[in-house]
Amino acid sequence: MQFSDSRNATRWVLILASFVIVSLILWNTYTFFQRFKQDERLKMELWAEAQTNVFTSDVDADISLPLKIISNTTTIPIIVTDENDKIINTTNLEENEETDSVKLRSVLSKLKKENDPIVMEYVAGKFQYLYYGDSSLLNKLKYYPLALLLIIFLFGMLVFNFYQTSKIATQNKLWAGMAKETAHQIGTPLSSLIGWLEILKSENVSQSTISEIEKDISRLQTITDRFSKVGSEPILEKLDLVSETEQSYDYLKSRFSKQVEFTFLGPSHPVFVNFNAALHSWTIENLVKNAIDAMKGRGKLSLNIIDDESEVKIYISDSGKGIPKSQFKKIFEPGFTTKKRGWGLGLSLTKRIVEEYHKGKIKVHHSEINKGSTMVVSFKKA
Repeated sequence: MQFSDSRNATRWVLILASFVIVSLILWNTYTFFQRFKQDERLKMELWAEAQTNVFTSDVDADISLPLKIISNTTTIPIIVTDENDKIINTTNLEENEETDSVKLRSVLSKLKKENDPIVMEYVAGKFQYLYYGDSSLLNKLKYYPLALLLIIFLFGMLVFNFYQTSKIATQNKLWAGMAKETAHQIGTPLSSLIGWLEILKSENVSQSTISEIEKDISRLQTITDRFSKVGSEPILEKLDLVSETEQSYDYLKSRFSKQVEFTFLGPSHPVFVNFNAALHSWTIENLVKNAIDAMKGRGKLSLNIIDDESEVKIYISDSGKGIPKSQFKKIFEPGFTTKKRGWGLGLSLTKRIVEEYHKGKIKVHHSEINKGSTMVVSFKKA
């Protein structure tokens, strides 16, 4: 417990430190951006002053410095207008913008939004207005924080994905280990039950009783086989899906209350699919038990096998409480359950058996609240 608390504390310290570092980087970027923007404003004020000096200087005056200031300003787009907003001069614009009056007006509107104009008084009482935009470097700097945040977001997603993958892998190993240990533990009393069955046979116990006990022992052996396969690649065989499904369904039918009305419909011919019989039986059992739980042990339950051209579908319908549409996908998530008992692993395990081991598909086909649900499992035919 102390180790877990320490690890959580370390994790939160790292998250907080990362947040502080990112905040400082963004703040410094913002401060640098504002400082750079002020420097460009000063450059434009010098440019405006140099432009005014060129217009107002005497013919013999030395204007080399103002001209140098004007000619060295090459990265900032500039438009000069008169008092009536008529464009007088442009600098550092694209050639197609300078020649196209419509585009030029559009650029002017953009510059007016970016920065406040600088007023130039070239003759007493006469004014011109200098509109300027941000330099290419400043524009690139605008998007730096967004790029930084995107990189941090992607890095965070990568770390989260790695953490989730590691967590799931650890959980899978744990469940596989528990399943194999369960199979091992069941094996000992099961061997003993087989011995006791032989004794009962010698005591002339009713054959019907012996037969039912044999079925249950066979079922326990099947369950043990299922658990032993968890975490390992199962062996798939080309088998008749109709026959195997009907056997599992009939066994369950005989073990549940007569208040559940069972119906089985399927093709009269065999339908071959590559699957593992023990795991497929587990799939049918989980779906049937869930359906009976949804009906609270009373209602109608039907299993219908449809043979299509390229695949075969198994529909399991019940007259239970139904599933809200918002939970159609959630019910297959590990740990999700609406029952007071249970760990919410049945449908999650079923989905894994169907989709990962048998390369099939499983989903909620249809459901209405207080009317019932239909699950559908589909497999490619062999």
